[in-house]
Amino acid sequence: MDHLNEIISYFPEVKEVREIIPLTAGLINQTYKVTTADADACDYILQCINHQVFQNVDLLQHNIECVTRHIKEKLEKAHETDIKRKVLRFIPANDGKTYHFDGEHYWRMCEFIPDSLTLDAVTPESSYLVGLKFGEFEAMLSDLPEELGETIPDFHNMEFRMKQLQEAVAKDAAGRMEKVRTLVDEIEKDADEMCQAERLYREGKLPKRICHCDTKVSNMMFDKDGKVLCVIDLDTTMPSFVFSDFGDFLRSAANTSREDEPDLEKIHFNMEIFKAFAKGYIESAKSFLTPLEIEMLPFAVKLFPYMQAVRFLTDYINGDTYYQIQYAEHNYVRTLAQYKLYQEAKKAEPEMKAYIAALL
Repeated sequence: MDHLNEIISYFPEVKEVREIIPLTAGLINQTYKVTTADADACDYILQCINHQVFQNVDLLQHNIECVTRHIKEKLEKAHETDIKRKVLRFIPANDGKTYHFDGEHYWRMCEFIPDSLTLDAVTPESSYLVGLKFGEFEAMLSDLPEELGETIPDFHNMEFRMKQLQEAVAKDAAGRMEKVRTLVDEIEKDADEMCQAERLYREGKLPKRICHCDTKVSNMMFDKDGKVLCVIDLDTTMPSFVFSDFGDFLRSAANTSREDEPDLEKIHFNMEIFKAFAKGYIESAKSFLTPLEIEMLPFAVKLFPYMQAVRFLTDYINGDTYYQIQYAEHNYVRTLAQYKLYQEAKKAEPEMKAYIAALL
């Protein structure tokens, strides 16, 4: 722990440390809770930034600083109480930056939010609250004056993901194309429709917003009464289509089975989860959404399992170079599972459209 104490010493706000507890373990991305000796002082979260994924740490922290500052200002103007638990606060290092580079890794610290918890269970009730809060999160950032950059370039760009697949097919690096040729052909049939967001953006018909881009129930802090405190894990907060926040949540939450479920008969689309999330999201986001964005929300629900199927299939064809796998055919199984979810979402599209129309 000596090295961690040395890292913490570069953040002068943090006084005497009583205990450092690892929260997650990993080769690069490690998170610790730092408990201070003064019972009246706050505790902190120390995190090693995953520099392999987030290669521009200046940009990453610039985005997070702009977002948290703007939300704090909005909360103050609204005369909110308990603001310290409703927005993350990152601690400046001794050079004024909100991170410290130790010569090998990048580290940052934020205040620990006391009397808070995260949820993992996805229910209609929690899905409604998550939809409401992520819609509110986007709404609060809809007038952000600073320009944000992409912390992971082309993260949710479907055209880019199709290009990656086509390059993998052309190279056939692992000699797997014979097995997946029919599946590739099936996926490519819908590519034109699934890439329409990028075309509409270029035509000036579809805007990009500041989105969270990693919407899941565990990226939200709740108080002990079940009320939402704030959105956390802001690393992917950047310009994107609102489809990123709407579709990505439902890709995991509305799936009746696992992301890598080998039994495709178990994979269905949970309409109750969709309805709960859509109700919350539209309630808080309709103030800034365009009619086209609202109309295309069911498209977003199809887009994300389709995109993830493309990404898993690309990695499988390349020889499993990106995603960690547990067994030889893991990425192939993942591809089939996500493609089945896409097909289930496609079947549910008329009902999704009717429900959204009824909400409005």
